[in-house]
Amino acid sequence: MQNTELFSLVSECIAGNEDAIDSLFRQYELGVFRLALSIVDDPLEAGEITQETFISAIKALGKYKERQSFKAWLYTIAVNCSRSHLRKRRARERLQATLTRIFRIEFEKQVLPEESFIQTEKEAALWKSLNQLNDQLRIVVVLRYFHELSIREISGILSIPEGTIHSRLHAAREQLRMALEPFNGE
Repeated sequence: MQNTELFSLVSECIAGNEDAIDSLFRQYELGVFRLALSIVDDPLEAGEITQETFISAIKALGKYKERQSFKAWLYTIAVNCSRSHLRKRRARERLQATLTRIFRIEFEKQVLPEESFIQTEKEAALWKSLNQLNDQLRIVVVLRYFHELSIREISGILSIPEGTIHSRLHAAREQLRMALEPFNGE
């Protein structure tokens, strides 16, 4: 396709001419698909990337400058879409691996029904005791033990000195220890 034909086709696409958009898509679809496939190595994802590429390109056609190669401009969009898919894929894979580890650990931790009941009772008592702490104490306990944050991180989040965090944790542990004394004998 010559530059004047391409410029005319791009102008028609910008104007919203669906036939022009379809023509542009048909002309570059296979090249974009092959490029995406070579990056992500998955035909289904490559198809999605091809669609995303053309959607992004149609939206950005007004920014296309005639002096650069349309193919290169379109392929830049395709590469960016492909990279985005790879990042999402890696994030999904990390999440899946994490969930698999968690479920494997949970499966290995399964206990007898009697032990499960006692554990559930202890957890209920712990949560009840935790909820009875004042907000200042409860927040530091939750951040430290449930979210596994360091004293320094908690200090930064709450904007209070590290020494205050230590004091609150100590007071909270004492209150929880006294509240949970009935379970210490089991």
